Amino acid sequence: MTFFTDKGRFRKAWDSFRQTFRRVSPQQENQQHSNIENGTVQRLLRRKPILLAGSALVVLAVAGFSSSHYVKAHTVDFVEVYQNGSLIGEVGSKQQVADFIGQTQKKLEADNAGVHMVLDTGKITYGVKSAYKAQPDSAATLQKLGGLFDSHATGVELVVDGKRVGIVKDKATADALLARVQGKYAPKTKSEKTEVTALAYSPDGSVKSKTALKSVKFVEKIATDDAQVEPQDIADPEQLYLQLIKGTVKPKSYTVKEGDCVGCIAHEFGISPQVIYERNKWIKDDMIKVGDVIDLTVLQPEVTVETVENVTETESIEPKTVIQKNSNMKSGEQKIIREGKSGKKQLVYRLIKQNGYLMSEELISEAVLEPSVPAIIMKGTKVNLSEGTGQFAWPVTGHRLTSYYGMRWGAMHRGVDMVGNHNIMAADNGVVTFTGTRPGLGNCIIIDHKNGYETWYGHLSKILVKKGETVSQGSKIGIMGNTGHSFGTHLHFEVHKNGDLQNPLKYL
Repeated sequence: MTFFTDKGRFRKAWDSFRQTFRRVSPQQENQQHSNIENGTVQRLLRRKPILLAGSALVVLAVAGFSSSHYVKAHTVDFVEVYQNGSLIGEVGSKQQVADFIGQTQKKLEADNAGVHMVLDTGKITYGVKSAYKAQPDSAATLQKLGGLFDSHATGVELVVDGKRVGIVKDKATADALLARVQGKYAPKTKSEKTEVTALAYSPDGSVKSKTALKSVKFVEKIATDDAQVEPQDIADPEQLYLQLIKGTVKPKSYTVKEGDCVGCIAHEFGISPQVIYERNKWIKDDMIKVGDVIDLTVLQPEVTVETVENVTETESIEPKTVIQKNSNMKSGEQKIIREGKSGKKQLVYRLIKQNGYLMSEELISEAVLEPSVPAIIMKGTKVNLSEGTGQFAWPVTGHRLTSYYGMRWGAMHRGVDMVGNHNIMAADNGVVTFTGTRPGLGNCIIIDHKNGYETWYGHLSKILVKKGETVSQGSKIGIMGNTGHSFGTHLHFEVHKNGDLQNPLKYL
């Protein structure tokens, strides 16, 4: 009986019951307390003690069960959203935030097509809560959160020798761009079923050649680095490609001075002679004179692609002629005993090019595929020292070819260039028909071998024979030099047959 009449203990029971109704106002709480305290107690006090105690227990039990069930049914779980530790607001679930971030990222990318955008959301954390009839304002919270987001574009910068030349959206784009630039100057490989014509020239098409690409590289130091940029900084790959291969064009001219030559000028300005020939079509047979103005305008690409190519050619070998002396035949008479037959040999040249322009060439190997069959001619026994044997010897010992016969840079290279021992020797017996200077060749010697052949020797520093002198094969006729239109000390050697220019490698 004391439990129900003691208002203090009843107050404690009521306070416990009230905890399940956190969203009830103080006024409602006081009214409910008064009603229960006054009404229930008064009714119970009018009854018998035992009945009063039993009834009170039933009422409290029923009331407690009903209230707990009601509160649980109307309790709502929600999520508090924090950015970088600061409370932003409440949302119904974490998924709403995740969906909002995904939608914001998609819109960011749609608004910046072709650019890789990064959404900076800050550090998002959550607190899970629940409350009676809670109603989180998700829309307001997400709107506020979105206002705190930031974004930036990322790209890959292309750096050439420490200088940034452009930015693309990602490394894959940068790698594809650089591969495309290299591919512009690299010849097609054999696997692509494409035959690349070398510089060697054959009017009748008898010379066949193929190119093997040995290496492709950039002369400059190329780097690709990640960078945080503005969207407008991302370059169009096509425009950047054109910039890399074309660069800038600065008109430049040069006035020829005493002692100049095409190769010398090209070397001085660090360009290929091909540039000079292409820009100055008026230059014929390397003829330039003091006062001529040469156009040296050339594209200055941002990058330089250097290729090393091995060009393999199959060249014919002209048959030698074997002379059989016959004392029964008059001098000047001859008889063909056997016709000669041409052979075949394989020559391999190494070409170094920069952006497609030839910078250097060198013969690196030579192999006979099919030997020639010498012609045999019977002649009278009268000896004529001025007449050639028909078999040419190399005019330089320890020779190394540095430039060979054929078309290059829109002009014809009329012979072969070689370096080696500086003593120049006659390639065969004959009579010296010219000593002096000739256009482009500087100091020059011409020998008539009295059998339809002539050999020419150019760029000599010193001439050791005189016009009309008879020379024998291997005799010393001059000293290698750098006179005329020459770049570096070397011998320029030509072979003429019945007035027609020949490839000396057919006979040497």
